[in-house]
Amino acid sequence: MSKPENTDHIWARAEIESPCVKICVIEPKSRLCTGCLRSIDEIGAWSQMTPEARQEVMADLPSRAGQITKRRGGRAARLK
Repeated sequence: MSKPENTDHIWARAEIESPCVKICVIEPKSRLCTGCLRSIDEIGAWSQMTPEARQEVMADLPSRAGQITKRRGGRAARLK
C-alpha cells in the first residue's frame, strides 16, 4: 500500500501563513486553540485579516503559551 500524497501545497499562499498545526482544540477557559494559540475569533477571521493584522497575531502568539492549561487525557490521566 502506498503512502497518501501530501497535499499541503494545495493550500499554500503567498501571504503570511497560518500558524495552524492541525491540532484544533479550543481550551474553554482561555478560548485559545491548544495547537496554534489563536483565539477562536482570530481563527475564524484569519482569511479576511490584513497582512498587518496577521503579523500582530503572529507576534503575540509566544506570549500566550502560559494561558493554556494542557489536558492530560487517556491512560496518563487515569493513572493519577
